[in-house]
Amino acid sequence: MSLQLYGSKGPTLLTLVNNLKLTISSSVFNPQLTFKVDWDGDKNLILQDTKSGFELIEPNAIAKYLAATTKEGSIDVFHKDENLIKLEETVLYKAIKEDKLDEALLNSTLSAFESADAKSVAQILIFASTYPLLSKLDSDSPFSKWYKEFSSIPEVSDAIQVALQNTKLQRPKEENTGKVNVLPGIEVKKPAPGSTIQPKEGERNILITSALPYVNNVPHLGNIVGSVLSADIYARYCKQRNYNALYICGTDEYGTATETKALEDKVTPKELCDKYHVIHADVYKWFQIGFDYFGRTTTPKQTEIAQEMFLKLKENGYLEEQIMKQLYCPIHDGFLADRYVEGECPKCHYEDARGDQCDKCGGLLDPFELINPRCKLDNGTPIPKESNHIFISLDKLEPELRSWVEKASSEGAWSKNSKTITQSWLKEGLQPRCITRDLVWGTPVPLEGFEKKVLYVWFDAPIGYISITANYTDSWKSWWQNPENVDLYQFMGKDNVPFHTVVFPSSELGTKQPWTMLHHLNTTEYLQYEGGKFSKSRGVGVFGNNAQETGISPSVWRYYLASIRPESQDSQFSWLEFVTKNNSELLANLGNFVNRLVKFVIAKYNGVVPKYDVKNCKSHPKLIEDVNALLKTYINDMETVHLRKGLETAMLISARGNQFLQENKLDNSLHNDNPDKSDAVISIGLNLIYLVSAIIAPYIPETTKQIEEILRVPSLTIPDEFDLWIGEGHCIGKAQYLFKRIDEKKVDEWRAMYSGQQK
Repeated sequence: MSLQLYGSKGPTLLTLVNNLKLTISSSVFNPQLTFKVDWDGDKNLILQDTKSGFELIEPNAIAKYLAATTKEGSIDVFHKDENLIKLEETVLYKAIKEDKLDEALLNSTLSAFESADAKSVAQILIFASTYPLLSKLDSDSPFSKWYKEFSSIPEVSDAIQVALQNTKLQRPKEENTGKVNVLPGIEVKKPAPGSTIQPKEGERNILITSALPYVNNVPHLGNIVGSVLSADIYARYCKQRNYNALYICGTDEYGTATETKALEDKVTPKELCDKYHVIHADVYKWFQIGFDYFGRTTTPKQTEIAQEMFLKLKENGYLEEQIMKQLYCPIHDGFLADRYVEGECPKCHYEDARGDQCDKCGGLLDPFELINPRCKLDNGTPIPKESNHIFISLDKLEPELRSWVEKASSEGAWSKNSKTITQSWLKEGLQPRCITRDLVWGTPVPLEGFEKKVLYVWFDAPIGYISITANYTDSWKSWWQNPENVDLYQFMGKDNVPFHTVVFPSSELGTKQPWTMLHHLNTTEYLQYEGGKFSKSRGVGVFGNNAQETGISPSVWRYYLASIRPESQDSQFSWLEFVTKNNSELLANLGNFVNRLVKFVIAKYNGVVPKYDVKNCKSHPKLIEDVNALLKTYINDMETVHLRKGLETAMLISARGNQFLQENKLDNSLHNDNPDKSDAVISIGLNLIYLVSAIIAPYIPETTKQIEEILRVPSLTIPDEFDLWIGEGHCIGKAQYLFKRIDEKKVDEWRAMYSGQQK
């Protein structure tokens, strides 16, 4: 005699119920029966006596027949439970067909069973019909005890496994209607089109600036990661948290360097600035730097505000006139700005120190201190020459500045190198510092007798943050003269620190106006290039325009630069590491997590999030615990502006998502054999991808946009805890490849291209 299981086209839960009736009845009453599975046919089912040809088709009839034909069996074995069998046939089985089986229906049935009895046909039939529901109930359910006892009977346990192994459930796919089912109130708030961002009462207002890039060159990767990219990452984080943040930057255009470069290029300083302002703006646009406003310092607002601050300092007694001995180049007949005098550093004996600062030891210098000074422009030997200049009396402002530095550096948690550099200057004691220059190209000095002089760029340039904001909004004072309600965050390379922690704050303090002063200063060390320095003149290193030429997306460049951000010590750009991080981190971690799950949901669920219960995924509580711990770390990283570590933590959350899919063995077998668990796993997984899209947004916003398009969701604000924001019935979009593998052969090609061969 053989028993054929249901296995034909498109099996459903009803198929599983019927097969459970057959396998349990056979295991209990006639274990010698052989099984066959009709996978390709469309027969209803069959118990067949191979000798007589006798057949039974209906599952309940087969169960009764097998019970009655045992040695001890008789018609009484099922007649005694006739009412319960009738209840199963007319109520429970019907409920299974109509997907209406619930705990309420079980009350009148299972209460009749005081103990589990595998010889009871009624118990076998009712167990099979209620298995889809019973197998999902919590252990504290009133029906759990009977279910566990019955399913642990050896014959029953073995039969369940046979039924599950031979019943490949294929549920009908939902229709992808494009429905959106996402929790309300979770999206990132954006300002109304055409409006300007203004401080808001009762909200966290953050004003963010990055060092104003000097206009007469093309920025290299070290310049980019040290200022504009770092500030952009933090600004995007703030906005992704729904803080009220404004990110301001622009080109620094006045000074000797611009005037001299214009002479070299045979153009006017303005023409030079116009050219390079566009170059900078284009480079930053390609790198997806999201300035709220990118301006420049050569504007009427700059003249107005800088001169007003200058006159306030004079009015308050913090300016003094001195005859200054300057270095003058007789070859090109002009005074030399400090940075255009080069020579040997008297402190560390570095041979290429500048007249204002040594790049090797970081010491601030006077050009007259240099050993064997030379003109950077023509190698001529400069001579001293006297000129009348205005000095800011830093010595008079020092007590107030020291008090401010102590308070601000502590409350604002300045980066370590910011504190060290500032303290090294204060330790030497402040002296009056010249803030005027013998130039034409600059903000005019508003004093009689100084008509041929301009404000020194390091006094003038930081005021550019204010004037650029004033060009963005007429209500600029709501940002810059609102210290009680606005926190100022500034980003720069370490060489710019003293001008932002000593010179600029002293200027603000000396005006006696209520300026919004520096809260947090975040600085970087130097990014080196393949063991050496970036050099535009020698064609060494990757500059802003070169990155685009490689054909690699801005997301990969942003990710790599953030991952090697020189926060506490110099770091190295490496082509091999660049390619490796793309292939093994972006592609293998983040790309794999998103692609694997999205493709599975599209293939198995037609892109529709099913009705799910997280209780069907036993690893869900542990996932929540792990993700929330990582999310807390990530937020702390970002709030303290440890951007490199924040990225590492974000990728750990993505890696935890891959682990979650792996530990739950997401594949066709899970979908076919344990559909309820599969539903929970893919739904939890999609929500985890949604979380990852939010936490990577500060670093790789283009990738976040792609994920949002795939999931068809609004931009998610970075939450304090993981949640299930995407609900059942939500329809996702098409899959997209987030990253592409980079051929390792490109390493040698790029290394050769940017090692001094480029023009």
